[in-house]
Amino acid sequence: MTGETVWKTSITKIEPNKIVVRGYRIEELMGRMPLSAVAFLLLAGRMPNAKEAKLIDAILVSSVDHGVTPPTTFASRMVASAGVPLPTAVAAGILAVGDVHGGAIENAARTLQEYVKRTAGEKLTSVQAARIMVDDFKARAEFVPGFGHRLHTKDPRTRRLFQIATDLELAGKHVLLALAVEKVFEADGKPLPINVDGAIAALILDLGFDPGLGKAFFLLGRVFGLVAHVYEEQTRERPMRQMAKVDTEYDGPWERELTQ
Repeated sequence: MTGETVWKTSITKIEPNKIVVRGYRIEELMGRMPLSAVAFLLLAGRMPNAKEAKLIDAILVSSVDHGVTPPTTFASRMVASAGVPLPTAVAAGILAVGDVHGGAIENAARTLQEYVKRTAGEKLTSVQAARIMVDDFKARAEFVPGFGHRLHTKDPRTRRLFQIATDLELAGKHVLLALAVEKVFEADGKPLPINVDGAIAALILDLGFDPGLGKAFFLLGRVFGLVAHVYEEQTRERPMRQMAKVDTEYDGPWERELTQ
């Protein structure tokens, strides 16, 4: 024993002239496995099958960008306009991910996981569990994470993700519950579509991932879009430009004399 602390990791082994990722040599992965499959490998610790890799690829593509208005993109472009390096501006956008933007995947996943467990424990159908879930959130006056969108009444990304998952025979109990919840909202006369966060939440659960990785799937896809926005800002726009004009109303104290 040398007395030095041993840092254990099961992800990557580095030796002179050798890089091994989850047991696979990096040069063997390069050119043979798509990035989405390697992302799955890193997070799950195993190589996905062809169907799983295709679904992960679709999930990552669904998150790449949603225009200039989301906090991630706006933050990146605003910081980029100040003349900072590209990585700094991209990092600013990543720091804008929270429970409201990007974090809804994790919250939705935990919720769906909880009520899917109840369907088994209480011998409920997905329709019954959906009704209980909606009523529980209504009783607490809380929004159900993963449902509703500020712009889309039918999120095109959701429909496509569920179609791909169904075609690949990877849509399971969590997707079934999410669809049942959507129908409950429709039956109550207040339709709230499953948004892309809710769809991704259901799919990663059916793939066996932990809800704590919800934000990760958003970040893995969105970082490509952020890089594109930052580069566009740096190469096409002038520095320190005015990106959004909002009238400001001061509601603080009136001007006053300093008496001290």
